[in-house]
Amino acid sequence: MKRMKSASIILASGSPRRKQLLEQIDLKFQVIPSQIHEDFNIDLKPQKFVEHYAEKKAKDVAKQYGDKWVIGADTVVVYHSEILGKPKDEKDSFRMLKMLSGHTHKVYTGVSIQHREKMISDTFHDCTNVTFNTLSDSIISYYIDTYKPFDKAGSYGIQDWFSVCVYRIDGCFYNVMGFPLSKFYSHFSKYLDLNQ
Repeated sequence: MKRMKSASIILASGSPRRKQLLEQIDLKFQVIPSQIHEDFNIDLKPQKFVEHYAEKKAKDVAKQYGDKWVIGADTVVVYHSEILGKPKDEKDSFRMLKMLSGHTHKVYTGVSIQHREKMISDTFHDCTNVTFNTLSDSIISYYIDTYKPFDKAGSYGIQDWFSVCVYRIDGCFYNVMGFPLSKFYSHFSKYLDLNQ
């Protein structure tokens, strides 16, 4: 992808993983986190939930930067129709991992690309199935105590030590990290003149 000036693209997320992933594909950008927070009580299907909040986050920042490309994202873990965001505390973290142990769940990430001056609003999502090994209480406690996954949807990071607990994934690995790179690239690249 053609490198654009960092002032031209804004990532409306403070997630270090999303920052890392966008840097991985040679995208130049600045980080301006949105002030929007999810309300898990709203009645939306998971794919609509992540699209809704990805778009709200991007538009929240875009309203101040109408001449910039603004990228918002939102990730949740879903098991038996329950949407799991970031755990509230250690007890909630343990509950989530115990629930997911030995089972397959879905990870949804919504992405929104906004440019107010160009009147572009492009919002989409990706979904990956993730299956965990059966986890002992001691493994769960070790992970929580050592890695403190309180800033991660579903209370785990597939890219850290917890990778040894993942039996298989079906879909985009980077989607589980919080940003579906391939799908994003296919959407975003069509707006850029790569020959410039």
